[in-house]
Amino acid sequence: MIIKRKEFLQIGSLATASVMLPKFLQAFEKKNMVPPGNKVVVVIQFSGGNDGLNTVIPISNDIYYKSRPKLGITKEKALGLTGDVGLNPALEAFKGFYDDGSLAILNSVGYPNPDRSHFRSMDIWHSASASNEYLYTGWLGRYLDAQCKGCDKPTQALEIDDILSLALKGNEKNGLAFTDPRRLYSSSNERFYKEINASHQSSGESVDYLYKTMSETLSSADYIFKQSKLNPSTGIYPNTDLGKNLKTISSLILSDINTKVYYVSLGSFDTHVNQEAQQKRLFTELNDAVKAFTTDLKKNNRFDDVLMMTFSEFGRRVSQNASNGTDHGTANNMFFISGGLKQKGVLNDMPDLSDLNDGDLKHKVDFKNVYATVLNKWLGSDDKTILGKQYDYLKFI
Repeated sequence: MIIKRKEFLQIGSLATASVMLPKFLQAFEKKNMVPPGNKVVVVIQFSGGNDGLNTVIPISNDIYYKSRPKLGITKEKALGLTGDVGLNPALEAFKGFYDDGSLAILNSVGYPNPDRSHFRSMDIWHSASASNEYLYTGWLGRYLDAQCKGCDKPTQALEIDDILSLALKGNEKNGLAFTDPRRLYSSSNERFYKEINASHQSSGESVDYLYKTMSETLSSADYIFKQSKLNPSTGIYPNTDLGKNLKTISSLILSDINTKVYYVSLGSFDTHVNQEAQQKRLFTELNDAVKAFTTDLKKNNRFDDVLMMTFSEFGRRVSQNASNGTDHGTANNMFFISGGLKQKGVLNDMPDLSDLNDGDLKHKVDFKNVYATVLNKWLGSDDKTILGKQYDYLKFI
């Protein structure tokens, strides 16, 4: 079902109204009584190129262990999912998601003619471009362009960071980046910004655009802060950057703000040296924060409406290097976590380590098929227009 712009604009208002029902009526609400189409996507970016083979581990593959005599994670240490597949031992909560049917794993995701530069490959993932194509808008930014004509505040996509990623930049609409609703609100209410905004007179398209952006940001800061206070999360989160960021996202989701997309990053996964310790530290942060987040969503009956998805700009090479690390590679795996999955578990075959391209994995799934699936099946939008062509849909949602 494609959600029309008019319906999209109504979702925020309907969602907000739902939390204003008298308490005695709320007591009779069923688990899934949320406004139609009120689905949320939370994107977790693994910055730096995460090593997928030590994330989702081919525990019965001799080539894996021969290629990584020191770095390979043994079958005994891995968290077994099947006889052939295990998880990194730091991802204990993800093993629990697998067991209860709320985790899907997609292997060998990438794109043709892969680029091993962090910046270029990340641009490709952000913009949903081909490797020989340069786009200056992001796939989620173009989603905003398609859905948000007439939206009064640029809060339909929020990134918890200091800088807005290309993924959330559109031709006409952008997402909004901030680290904390209270800090954003305090900064926006400084008299300097208020006075500049109030004194603006039309003086050219470029300048007017900057003032329009500032005005929208000032208005949105107030809205976001007020929404974050409506139903602040009472969940216990780890005192880490990702833990704090997911708690902020949870509070906003529970307020039923009009936001459809949240974006957050974890890194760096650029593990050329001493990979085991670095990946363990990052995965422990990921594991504990996502566990708290999912517990919070389940407690508040929102887990079925939220889809978490992870990605990294590329994987690593199959063979370890001389520094107990791995160098830049190609295809990788993605995690999907939700109470609303239609397909669960390991969705496709593990990478074929006997069929490599110059020591690198061959991609089997184009990441743009994932984007098309999320845009169409979860966000109810016109994926063909947003991505520029029709891609095959997957079946996990």
